[in-house]
Parts: sequence; structure tokens; C-alpha cells
Amino acid sequence: MTYPVEEVFRTEGVPEFTFVRPPNFNEILVDIRNPGKPVVIEGQSGTGKTTTVRKIIEECLPHAGFEYLSARKANDIPKILRLADGVEGGCFIVDDFHRLENDTQAKIANIVKVAAEEFGDNAYPKVVIIGINKVGSELIHLVHDIAKRCGIHRIKPASLETTSELIGKGEEKLGLKLADHDRIFAETKGDYWLTQLVCQSICLMNDVTETRPDTPTLQFGIAALRGRVTERLDHSYQETVKEFCRGKRFRSTNDPYLKLLRSVSEQDSSIVDLTELANANAEVRGSINNIKEKRLAILIESKPICERYFYYNQETKHFAIEDPALFYYLKHLNWVELRKACGFRSGERDFDFDFALSFAGENRGIARSIADQLEILDCSVFYDEFFEANYLGKAWHKSFMEVFSDKARFVVCLLDRFHLEKIWPTFERECFAPRVPEAAVIPIYLDDTAFPGIPRDIVGIPFRAGDAEGQELDNRVTDEIVFKLMARLEDI
Repeated sequence: MTYPVEEVFRTEGVPEFTFVRPPNFNEILVDIRNPGKPVVIEGQSGTGKTTTVRKIIEECLPHAGFEYLSARKANDIPKILRLADGVEGGCFIVDDFHRLENDTQAKIANIVKVAAEEFGDNAYPKVVIIGINKVGSELIHLVHDIAKRCGIHRIKPASLETTSELIGKGEEKLGLKLADHDRIFAETKGDYWLTQLVCQSICLMNDVTETRPDTPTLQFGIAALRGRVTERLDHSYQETVKEFCRGKRFRSTNDPYLKLLRSVSEQDSSIVDLTELANANAEVRGSINNIKEKRLAILIESKPICERYFYYNQETKHFAIEDPALFYYLKHLNWVELRKACGFRSGERDFDFDFALSFAGENRGIARSIADQLEILDCSVFYDEFFEANYLGKAWHKSFMEVFSDKARFVVCLLDRFHLEKIWPTFERECFAPRVPEAAVIPIYLDDTAFPGIPRDIVGIPFRAGDAEGQELDNRVTDEIVFKLMARLEDI
């Protein structure tokens, strides 16, 4: 019998001929089979969640009465809503849970929580939730002791033996042999969807589109294979990667996210401690340090397309690319071409910070307001409190000298009599004074104090805080300072 290659090595839908059981297949089966136990299957797209659940129902529980519902299917939505409202009984698989409206998610989650609390009470529907990212972990934090009553699983990657089994099933249907199963496993790291794509690509590179009568052995060059697979992944991931690299507010000089992503792609693991990564890579240390405290989390939260594929724990500084196929794509991406596609300028001087704030302690409230608002607008700002942890054990004077003399695109100095009198602000002025002729120093005139080395006719921003504080101060800083700084930055 003749089979098309796309039906054997499937990249869409459930594979009919090349399904293999993941290592935790039996654990998932037992929890789904348990009538009183809610189940959550979480993880990125393409990791085999839906395929595994469907195969469990089809092969092991064909008479259990499960009804499959998907948030992607308009016809399924009415029944999902009835289930959420508590008027549907029975056994349900709710796929693409993350695509449901928040209130619907909350209602279904509440049913799951109650069923878990009342473990063994068949009055509640049996629900298997399938969704991406942190569906399960978010549920278990809502109810005390729910974790041991709710089966929460991620599909584990295939082993070398399981990957070879998948390939062997495809070889049998297509009447051929794929050279070097070990090399294929090394490329895919046991990701089921990526293995299907790689095997299909090897076939197409060898002009095989359906079952062969002559049992050929298909060879492949690794560079050509990577190019072919990366090209096919472009349509899935290019926009996501561009959106991440361009940041929350795109500017042609604002590329720390691109530098971060490229550095992560060069690691062996897709889960990275950003503090360790920064310390080990001097060329991107500044870029990583000035986004890892706040800006990275703000970016991911502000763009749903980024939140779907990237995870960041702001407390531990752990950054993760949760989709193995995306990590593969990044590893073999043409970063020069991506930089051009994002619209970043090339060949310009590289700065660690857009702005560095110089101020006396008496004006910390104004400085903090400026720094916070610039960070919200996705600017890299050197404000001493943001970077205390990065400079532990180091001499402040050396670090400040580097920042104010060389590493900041603009120095914003809050000038008044305190700045003139205090030791540290004076030291900072000595560092940035040589940059005045470059138009790299932007004075904020808080009073009429004159400063040696800073001509009074330099155009700056007059600002008198008076008794303003709290929201009133923030509003005035926004209108009178921050908007003007942003206009200067965008005028480069």
C-alpha cells in the first residue's frame, strides 16, 4: 500500500502511524482512568499533549464516555460554557484551555477545584484540561492541598530508543531507511513534533514524497537539514521572535532583548539563569543586567505572543524557552538577517544604558520617578538602586566612572546646590563633563546654581518640584521631563 509522506511523518494533527508512548504515558493513563480525579496536561504546543490524551482514550479507555471539546472549535464553545456553568455532567476533555475567556477558565477551574476537594464524589464531572504553560501550577496554588488530588502532567521527551521506534514505524510505512537515527535524536532532543518534521524534511530533501518500492537509505547533511527545517519553522516563529527582540517600545537602537535571546540560543539548555549568563558574557552583561530586573517581565506580560513561548521568573532570574522547536529554531537562526528584519541599526556605537541619572540624595524622589517611568517606556536606565546587586563586592567609583563617562547614551543630571556641594555628584560630574560637547549631557535645572564645565546656555529642562509629591510629582515629572527625554532619544 502507498502512503503519502505527510501522513506518515505528520506535523499536523494526531499521527496515525508513528505515535509512540511518552515515558510517562502510564502515569497519565492512570490519572485519566481514575473517575474522581481531575487531570491537567500542560506544556507548549507540539509536545504531544493532545496526541497522548487522544491515544489513551482511543486505545485504553474506548468505552469511558469521554467527550472531546476544543476552544478552537466554535461548535464546541456552547457546551464548554454549559460545563463552566455547572449544568453538564459526564467526562470531558477540554483542549486549548488557555484560549478560553478568563471568566470561563475561572469557572472551569472552580469545578476542578471542587472535584479535587470532594475527591471520589461522582456528582462532579470528570474533566481533563489541556493547555499551554502554567495551567496546572496556577490551579494548585488556589486551593490548599489540591496538588495531590489533581493529576498534573507535562509530556516527557522521548528517549533515543523511543525516537528510533518512531522513526522505524515511519520507515516501515514508507519502505525506506533513514540514515543515522542517533543524529536525528541529537537534533530533536526527543521532541515528538520536531522529530516528525525532521524526518519529513529528510524525505523531501531526497525527493521522497510517498512509499517507495525499492527500500532506499536516505542520507542527509546536517547543515542542509538545519537550513531546511529552520526555513520551514519561519512561519511559526519568526513574528514571535521579532516581537520579543523589538521590545515593548521599539527603537532602532534598543536591542538588549535580541542580545539576550541570541546568548540564550548559544547555551546547551533552554532554561537559563540570567545572572549567571550575564556574569559569564562580558559583551552582553550590560544588556542583560538592565532588563532582567523589571523590563523583561514587563515585555513578556505586555505581549501575549511572547507570553505564550517565553517564561521569566523575576525573583529567581530564570528565563525559559518552553517550546523545544522554538529553541531549535533560535539555535540555527540567521541572526544578522533577523537584526535587519527587526529594523535595528547596525554599525553604531553600543551603549549599555539609554540614560544614566546623576543626582544628589536630596533629589532621590525625583530621580526615582524619572527612572521608574523611563523603565515603563522600555528604556535602559542606570539608577543606582536598580543595580546594587550587580555591583556587590565592586568599587562604586570605578563602576560609576564607566557608566557616566562611556556606557550611557545620555547622562541626565539633576543640577542644584546639593549636586554642587556633595562628593559623589561632584565625582560623577567630573566623569561626564567631557561628554558635554557631544550633546550627551541633559541638565535638569532644579535651581539657578552655576556649574564649572557645564555652560549655562546648554539647553536643559527647568524643573521646580516645590511641594509636589506622590502622584502629583509623578505627573509633573511625566509631562515636564520624561516626555522630553523620550523625544530626545527617539530623535537620534
